[in-house]
Amino acid sequence: MTIPEPETGGVRVDASDAQTFVTSLLVAHGLSTENAETVARGLVQADLRGVESHGINRIPSYLARVRNGVLDPKAEPTLAQITPVVAQVDGHNGFGFLAAARGIDAAVEMARTFGIGMVSIKHSNHFGMSAWIVRRATDAGMMSLVFTNSSPALPVWGGKSQLMGVSPIACGAPGGHDSKPFILDMAPSIAARGKIYKALRRGEKIPTDWALDSEGKPTDQPAEALKGVMLPMGGPKGSALAIMMDVFSGVLSGSAFAGGVTGPYDMSKPGDVGHFLVAVKPDLFMSLDEFRERMDVLYQRVVGSDKMHGVERIYFPGEIEHLTEEQRLKDGIQYVQDEIDALNAEAERVNVAKIRTM
Repeated sequence: MTIPEPETGGVRVDASDAQTFVTSLLVAHGLSTENAETVARGLVQADLRGVESHGINRIPSYLARVRNGVLDPKAEPTLAQITPVVAQVDGHNGFGFLAAARGIDAAVEMARTFGIGMVSIKHSNHFGMSAWIVRRATDAGMMSLVFTNSSPALPVWGGKSQLMGVSPIACGAPGGHDSKPFILDMAPSIAARGKIYKALRRGEKIPTDWALDSEGKPTDQPAEALKGVMLPMGGPKGSALAIMMDVFSGVLSGSAFAGGVTGPYDMSKPGDVGHFLVAVKPDLFMSLDEFRERMDVLYQRVVGSDKMHGVERIYFPGEIEHLTEEQRLKDGIQYVQDEIDALNAEAERVNVAKIRTM
């Protein structure tokens, strides 16, 4: 593992131009400027961090759902305070980014006063990369947990049909005085399903241990993988984690669960996704200064561990993504031409300016 090197080839887009382009597309489809900027920021942040499967290339599918009437671009999330430290957000079938932003901000404010805040979110949609929500909390000086459920793509262990979602588990904590925040964002599958869609868009093959085709056989073809099932990491462990996401995000919230969530590429009905967010004040049991000092110690012990053969550097969770973001803020975000063409086709449809390339 090495520090990300400058990328070559493809089409480059400055992050600010990507933000402007996506915002204009969303406004043209009925979102307020403020809400469009929130959605665009989450998508661009994914591309900056190297999580292209959850970046601006999600826009065509989101807009198709808007045009098909199964995602309400004008919906505003509403919040109900349940207890002093618990609230629920109703996404009203709007963009998941908006429901999640409202939820994590509420959790952070409760944590400022009471030390902890918990928000359950119902009737939402796909909210992109979970790390942008974790980062919204760490930027506010809070630890956080971010759960969601998603459309069925994984079998339960021992089964062969799609039942559980590839639902990310994410959490974070502010960094120390000399270290970056701890940010974990991982799927319970060997790979995120969005990576298969990305490979399909780019005409690439996938590793044969990512998924099974419709006959239950390993495949390196993304189209065949999407007809079959993703494989959970660690066998029954990954399967159990996916069920856990459904319990906390779907069952608890009152949203869809047990295979009932509609995916972002399905135009048949609303998503009815559920989320579960927690914010925790890091200086509950010690001073903030001591907490940061302890985080520095943890960071140094992790990255300074003895390395296995062939490893040049050990990274703290979220560090590679941070380094990638620094590189892409300087050099631009790289896309393939087909991805740019698909985005520009959306621009032509609503008569907004095409994406500006470097």
